[in-house]
Amino acid sequence: MTQETTALSPPTRSLSARGFDVLIWGGLAVLLIVSFGPAEINKFPDLLSGSGNMQSFAKEFFAPFNPMRADFPEALLTAKWPLYIAKMWETIQMALWGTFLAIVVAVPLGLLGARNITPVWIQQPVRRVLDLVRSIPDLVLAVIFITAVGLGPFAGVMAMMFNTGGVLAKLFAEAVESIDKGPVEGVRATGAVKLQEIAWGVLPQVAPLWTGYALYRFESNSRAATVLGLIGAGGIGQVLIDSTNSFAYDQTGCIVLVIVVAVSGIDLLSQAIRTRLL
Repeated sequence: MTQETTALSPPTRSLSARGFDVLIWGGLAVLLIVSFGPAEINKFPDLLSGSGNMQSFAKEFFAPFNPMRADFPEALLTAKWPLYIAKMWETIQMALWGTFLAIVVAVPLGLLGARNITPVWIQQPVRRVLDLVRSIPDLVLAVIFITAVGLGPFAGVMAMMFNTGGVLAKLFAEAVESIDKGPVEGVRATGAVKLQEIAWGVLPQVAPLWTGYALYRFESNSRAATVLGLIGAGGIGQVLIDSTNSFAYDQTGCIVLVIVVAVSGIDLLSQAIRTRLL
């Protein structure tokens, strides 16, 4: 009975491990408390005091979809749907190319940034470059490329390529670092060179995971491209900001509907692809 009870008892952790947990979670609690004022969390009651303004906005925003309006069908049918759909399609094309170019950049950088296949004097500088690229916001990158090539979708594509490339390269590197060494050693035992080890021992293991990461970033870029359009980097974002600046919130509601439908469709398609691959 005693042996059975001992076998079923949970493993005990060392005092240092428990102390480290207390330090981490206690530090997080202290950071939350310290950040309460700077983050203006005390403004939560303002959400209720400003509910009148929010109700006015919501009334205009959902006006085209309100069946109680006298001009309900006409207001909905006369919206600029062809323009909104065309701009959303442009946004998706931007996200597609931005993600594709990011993958082209991320594959070699991800391999170079993996410590189990690259010497530290290459791996560490590559990781620091990726940190630098990821730390620059999309909007800043878009402004830089707008300055270089002018307004339009290409600036948005390049901004997404850099930011997404940095994110994917880090994820790709971490996936490579978690592979099973057995297949790689088996390929090496045949006398294969380094590139052959990567091609036959590494890539087959990480390809499904890499594909999942790339699809997720494509979904994210479909939304990010909308934000980039707010500063003139192409896509539906420009139409969206024009409608809000002109207080045409009924048009804003229609544009948001197009965005929601498109992003939901991309998410469902991506989910179906990931289900078949992973």
